[in-house]
Amino acid sequence: MGRADARKARQRGSRRAQTGRTGIRRFFTWKKVLGTFVGLCLLGMAGFVALYMLIEIPAGNAAAKIQSNVYKYSDGEVFARTGQSGAFNRENVSLEKIPEKVQKTFVAAENMSFYEDEGIDFKGTARGVLNTLTGKGKQGGSTITQQYVKNYYLTPEQTISRKLKELVISLKVDNKYDKNTILLGYINTSYYGRGAAGIQAAAQAYYRKDADKLTVEEGAYLAALLQAPSSYDVRNATPTNKKLVMDRWNYVLDNMVKMGELEQADRAGMTFPMPEPVRADPGLKGQTGYLVQAAEQQLKVREKVDEKQLAAGGWQITLNIDKKRQKALEKAVQRQLEAKLDRKGNKVDATVQAGATSVDPRTGNVVALYGGTDYLTHQISNATRTDYQPASTFKPFIFAAALENNSETQDGEPITANTVYSGKSKRPVVGSEIPFAPENVDDRSHGDITVQTAMAKSVNSVFAQMIVDVGPELTKEVALRAGMRERGDFGAVPAMSLGSMRASTMDMAGAYGSLAAHGKKVIPSIIKEAEHKDLATIRPEALKDAGGLQRETADTVTSVLQNVMKEGSGLKADSGEYHAAGKTGTSENNRAAWFAGYTPRLATAVALFGQDPKTGHQVSLTGTASAGRANGGGFPAQIWRDYTLGALSSKEKAAEFDLEVREGADFRTPPPPPPTTPPPVTETPTQEATTPPPVTDTPEPPKYTPPPTRTPPGDGGNGNGGSNVNGGQSGGDNGGTPPDPDPGTDPDPGTGQPGGANQGGDTVGKPGGNVNGGNGQWPPQP
Repeated sequence: MGRADARKARQRGSRRAQTGRTGIRRFFTWKKVLGTFVGLCLLGMAGFVALYMLIEIPAGNAAAKIQSNVYKYSDGEVFARTGQSGAFNRENVSLEKIPEKVQKTFVAAENMSFYEDEGIDFKGTARGVLNTLTGKGKQGGSTITQQYVKNYYLTPEQTISRKLKELVISLKVDNKYDKNTILLGYINTSYYGRGAAGIQAAAQAYYRKDADKLTVEEGAYLAALLQAPSSYDVRNATPTNKKLVMDRWNYVLDNMVKMGELEQADRAGMTFPMPEPVRADPGLKGQTGYLVQAAEQQLKVREKVDEKQLAAGGWQITLNIDKKRQKALEKAVQRQLEAKLDRKGNKVDATVQAGATSVDPRTGNVVALYGGTDYLTHQISNATRTDYQPASTFKPFIFAAALENNSETQDGEPITANTVYSGKSKRPVVGSEIPFAPENVDDRSHGDITVQTAMAKSVNSVFAQMIVDVGPELTKEVALRAGMRERGDFGAVPAMSLGSMRASTMDMAGAYGSLAAHGKKVIPSIIKEAEHKDLATIRPEALKDAGGLQRETADTVTSVLQNVMKEGSGLKADSGEYHAAGKTGTSENNRAAWFAGYTPRLATAVALFGQDPKTGHQVSLTGTASAGRANGGGFPAQIWRDYTLGALSSKEKAAEFDLEVREGADFRTPPPPPPTTPPPVTETPTQEATTPPPVTDTPEPPKYTPPPTRTPPGDGGNGNGGSNVNGGQSGGDNGGTPPDPDPGTDPDPGTGQPGGANQGGDTVGKPGGNVNGGNGQWPPQP
């Protein structure tokens, strides 16, 4: 190679080094990338033009899609049909029949640029397509024209092809019709909930008036409803949804001010127009409406079925409800509660609402549900409502969290059923950054008691300290893994030990079902199968092998809860004819009373709620059936017992728990006795033999005589331990056992701990002293 060739080679290498383009990089210059992008855009535009030429505006099909939904029991028997004539209403009205300001509320709610746009929102549609591709669901930014096209010409299915059709047809519709025609079509075809399609039906369903009589405030509410019709019905909405719909209503009116359609002074004086109560379909009488409501709720919330698609009908929905067990639950509530109430003559009885859910823990199937006395008069299901606290029915999950995490007390002792805690009322917890000193029921203090006894007596101070020892975050995590659901007020704080979160009977039946299922996570499902000719068949998953609790954790909690029913607050739920475990609960101010329990074949949660029938506010249950304080060990436990006896076959009643209990954590494994130290041995010096002193008989110390056999304690008593060798024992004033006839006569009584008082009338206190006399010893030491 000559010098000239070498110099050129060096220059080429230098240029490559400067540009950094070597090998494959030469094929990805910015010019080539830009050219490819422009080419793809042109190709996309050509494809869109082709679609525009091929796709025509179809005939409207919304009215033709209205059909019945058919509901069946688990055995296939039809028990309800919805969506028939009168249940899904539509009555089109002209634009002149809708006040102009009411028309503008829909523009303010959905599409403020409606009168200026070309019928589509490319940015919002692109976002919707991306959400569909990534599985995020329907989160687009459609215009009013696009929503009208979807309602009237297409279906609500979430597919790319449907969205492309929507885009093309929206452009053509906007080009063919004026804006007022499109707006009227949108208002007349939208679904508003309560079976109402179109503004005229909605005006009647919510305000008992025709559309031309609607006020701006009422129109703003109907416009706000379109985002989530059933969820935003304030008469039945959850507290969270009530806030959301109020925010949405305010958003609509504020946008009208921005649009110049409403004066700020007028806006400032507007108040929310509460709609009328729901008029229920007569075919949904009794429990039928609650079963249909629960099924629809699961389809919409858990299975993500579009609400409008469900309302349009055409579904064959088979439930997991077992007819025999459903009837047994209804009869149990009637016998154990309704027959004892005077709803007309007793003001407290008029406020009582009962709810229950029963689940098969082997499958997760909801086999029975009780939502209230009659769906026609009370549309809020007491089985699925989540506005009350589960109270002490949460305590088992604190113990489960301790076992699951191998937690220790502040003294470094492993937490088991035999671990001793202080039961003193208002005792400040130790080790928490958040001060907390809960009061026990009736401010009754207990001595040092085991976890097992604290569970039976539902001692708040014990579980408040335990949740700090475990950690509130870990406790919450375990509760969610067991099947409880996180809601807005499920804070990871010590006060969680009182069951201060919100929960439904379905939530608690599922969580207790997970304990019965040896830790497998139970997600209650009322739906067995839901079929629709145009959609994929839905078969919900209700039992998960993964994501629950360790078997030893669940089984150890079960062993403790069995004893609660034998010796604690669950006595009235135990018939002696089945093996069962359970826990009572009574919320703050006695506004709710619970019993949640399970056999190997059924997990059932029963609750009473105090609700003012006029205002809907929570009120106290004290005085129900003129029986004083209503607690979980009363009516709920009795309903649970009656239902369980009727729902189980003879073979199912004989089924026993197959438990794998963690060693040392079971209450039936008592702690080892404390070691005793023999007295020191002193050597006696050798002495010469002497005449022994006369022998005198030394009387033996008096022998310990156990107390006489006691009958099972009555509900509501409270024991006060004595300070003698037998511990003393006295029954409470509310049905406890008689005082111990032997108060103890040992010359060295020791210092037995006092027995605990009851928990709100749920339990009987245990004797404080024992054979060792508490801190003393028997026999007396020299």
